[in-house]
Amino acid sequence: MDYTSEPTHSDKLFVQAQEPFNAEPPAASLVEFAYTPEELVYCRNHGPVREFEEDEYRITIKGAVEKEISISVPQLKSSFPKARVVAALQCAGNRRNEMGAIKPVHGVGWNSGVIANCSWGGVRLRDVLNYASVQTDNSSHVCFASFATLCQDDEYYGASIPLAKAFNLEDDVLLAYEMNDETLSAEHGGPLRVVVPGYLGARWVKWLDTIIISQEESPNYYQQRDYKILPPEIETKVQARPVWSKFASMTALPLNSVVGSAFKVSPSRLHVKGYATPGDCGNIAAVEISLDDGVTWHPTRITYQEGKWSWTLWEAEIHVFGSSGELCCRAKDEAGNVQPKDGAWNMRGVAFNGWGRMKW
Repeated sequence: MDYTSEPTHSDKLFVQAQEPFNAEPPAASLVEFAYTPEELVYCRNHGPVREFEEDEYRITIKGAVEKEISISVPQLKSSFPKARVVAALQCAGNRRNEMGAIKPVHGVGWNSGVIANCSWGGVRLRDVLNYASVQTDNSSHVCFASFATLCQDDEYYGASIPLAKAFNLEDDVLLAYEMNDETLSAEHGGPLRVVVPGYLGARWVKWLDTIIISQEESPNYYQQRDYKILPPEIETKVQARPVWSKFASMTALPLNSVVGSAFKVSPSRLHVKGYATPGDCGNIAAVEISLDDGVTWHPTRITYQEGKWSWTLWEAEIHVFGSSGELCCRAKDEAGNVQPKDGAWNMRGVAFNGWGRMKW
């Protein structure tokens, strides 16, 4: 088997773990682009990256379907209409190091660069499921699996989403073979990965080779145990074992914003750039910054937002006093929700969304 240990553009990334390879770009680089260039797309792996020949790659659809089918990537491209969606892919552990500064957490130490806003091209999952004649109701689940490469904590990598979400045209769930109008590379799940806009990246299964229609969620470790927000009194994996099943698997990540860069353009003027991401209550409506820990807030200018699944880029220029200080940012969504000052701690270090902060 042909495995690679790290991405082609690793010199652009901060390596956070070598085996499996996990790396992220600096947020200051990310906020310079509406669409994240491939060399700045983070690498999140639970096993080694493997190269595949697209012409030979197939997916199997089974479970509650009229007839089990196997279809190649070239057949997907030729048999179904191409669809495109702009969506931000974000790891649940984005900003984990900030949560870890409160109290130690379990997981790869991430800063604020584990996010990528891309244009994804592929076929709609609903079209493929209709072709397979799904034989179940909308209370069921679509389970995704990749047996194609090795995995840390299970025999394969798996995840699932509700069948209703898969069939909802407005949810834009894709089986993607392109990223930013280029063939999806192996580092980022090629030749075929799932794209689930609005959900954490753990559900965007890479190297997809199996789809199972089931009455239950995926039984895989990464659906049932790894990506869940446990209460703060659970501090170790030993404590977590008897209670994992009592907590829901994560879906949408919370409202969030980050300061990407801050630099002086004059002795008294500071230029600030950042990004924001919505939760599940509507898009970003505004981002504000503060120089006095939230006593007073100043508006920023939204410079990019595309559809309901993209990130939001923002920037501002603000008058400052002195030679240094700290600024913070917070986002508001269309429903009136405001990003909290402090992110809630949990053992896995996921879904941190306290105010974004940066020293200047």
